Amino acid sequence: MDLRQLSYFVAAAEERNLGRAAERLHMSQPPLTRQIKALEEEVGAQLFERAPRGMLLTQAGEALLQDARDIFGLVDQAADRARRVGSGETGRIDVGLHGSAMFGVVPQLLARFSQAHPEVEVSLHHGQTPQQVVAIRQRRVLVAFERMVPLDADLAVELVARERLLVAMSDAHPFAGRESVPVALLRDQPIVTASSRSAPAITLRLCRNAGFEPRFSGQAGDLVMATLMTGISRQLALVPQSMANLQLPGVTYVPLEAGSEEAFMEVHCFYRKDEASPVLQRMLEVVREFGSQARTVR
Repeated sequence: MDLRQLSYFVAAAEERNLGRAAERLHMSQPPLTRQIKALEEEVGAQLFERAPRGMLLTQAGEALLQDARDIFGLVDQAADRARRVGSGETGRIDVGLHGSAMFGVVPQLLARFSQAHPEVEVSLHHGQTPQQVVAIRQRRVLVAFERMVPLDADLAVELVARERLLVAMSDAHPFAGRESVPVALLRDQPIVTASSRSAPAITLRLCRNAGFEPRFSGQAGDLVMATLMTGISRQLALVPQSMANLQLPGVTYVPLEAGSEEAFMEVHCFYRKDEASPVLQRMLEVVREFGSQARTVR
């Protein structure tokens, strides 16, 4: 039994007349008759009874008709599901996350993606950049969002957003009551940074452009730990806007005033250059739209 035979049977069962069924199927009646007889032999039961005005289904025929309709319904569902998966409308995307980007920009972006593609399951995986690179290469993660950009030739990197810088400090710090902190006030202040390439570089550039060398007092594992350090000491940390969503005990955030300088931290996403997943393409569409609308987060 195959789908072609079932389609012949369904047409005959619904038309109750072999002539009309053959016309509906765009075939002559004799081949249709042979197909119905072959199906009855294969099933091992009579499917139709002759009647004065056509054909009637036997109990076996009624049962087969119901199952045949269910089968064609499943076939249609399978084709539709395959089409939607193939176009990225449904399925699953595994996303890598790490650091302060988790507290602002990336959740906003993922929420927008879920609104646009409600049938795609988003699964989150936490890990530092080296771990995310391995996971992407093994296709356990399709895309990762980070501030630290990998330099690997097999990975594509796209800018997601730039976030304005804040100065994180203790509630007891003399700057805590200010509306903003000019870069010049960072002179001689102890500054703790994250152990990434970008965080010390940004601080160094801003301070040198203001005419002094920053006083680095330590290095934390990431921006979250650097911010936590400011709450228990007199150290300062330059952090992105997202960190303001993380209310740590004893920590205050004050906007950094950099004048005409570009004072921001970037969020990027990265993924395999040869990754052909349709659902990744849908995610990248949202990333690019998000970036064009909110390139700099204030």
